[in-house]
Amino acid sequence: MSDTNLVYAYAVLRRTPEAAAAAAHLRGVAGEPIHLVAPAVTAPQLAFAIGHVPAGDYDDIPLQAHLHDVDWLESTVRSHHAVVAALVASGAPVLPLRLATVYRDEDHARQALDTRRGYFLSLLDRLTGHVELGVKIYAAPDITPPDAVAEPAPDPVTGLGVGRAYQVIRRRRQRRNEEAWRTVVQAAARLTETAGTLAVGRVTHTPERGSLAGSAPGTNIGNDAYLVPADRVRAFRTGILATAEGIPGLRVEISGPWAPYSFALQPEPHQEPAA
Repeated sequence: MSDTNLVYAYAVLRRTPEAAAAAAHLRGVAGEPIHLVAPAVTAPQLAFAIGHVPAGDYDDIPLQAHLHDVDWLESTVRSHHAVVAALVASGAPVLPLRLATVYRDEDHARQALDTRRGYFLSLLDRLTGHVELGVKIYAAPDITPPDAVAEPAPDPVTGLGVGRAYQVIRRRRQRRNEEAWRTVVQAAARLTETAGTLAVGRVTHTPERGSLAGSAPGTNIGNDAYLVPADRVRAFRTGILATAEGIPGLRVEISGPWAPYSFALQPEPHQEPAA
């Protein structure tokens, strides 16, 4: 058995000379050359962008182990995205596939592509000329969800933390925080509504918490992806930032444009252990 007998699929795209030429210059997650593979008869206009990768890394058991290796995972994500981004840059409409979509061989990849050809073609028609933009909305660090307000510590000298004065101060702080939180949440709702009028699609992701939030200050209260016509990217950015301008305690991050990962429903991989 060859150690490079598995097929790693990066994306679905239309099979064109331009796409094939772009793929020919790319290297994948294992440093392997990328090329296009398509069903010979039933769906020749569709193709997977694929590479051959080591079974020792990408068969089911070693892959599951690798997914717990942060360094390996980060490197693989970057390489996967680089292939997809280069295909998008070539001008080809692209449906990105999820990380480590692996098939036993090219025949199984062709079969998977043929099985869902109608669905893939309709998605490509929808996404042609569109990109994905991410919008994250944050409340300032000093504004917290009402049920997450920290209990103020009692005054170590006067002991007012157990008295009426302490309770009055605590309630005032809570009310100020609740009012600020309500203002930010209402503003975020208006911003989301504005974004919806400027885009043709939206996918809501779970707000980031803990280590997933990275070093971004504040509480992430909105984490959405929008499908935007490529010629409307600047208008989208301008509209969102104008809506957020001047609202105390509200911060917005806009990322992209990206390949439309959030709008490309992924096929189930036909991964089979190599005999």
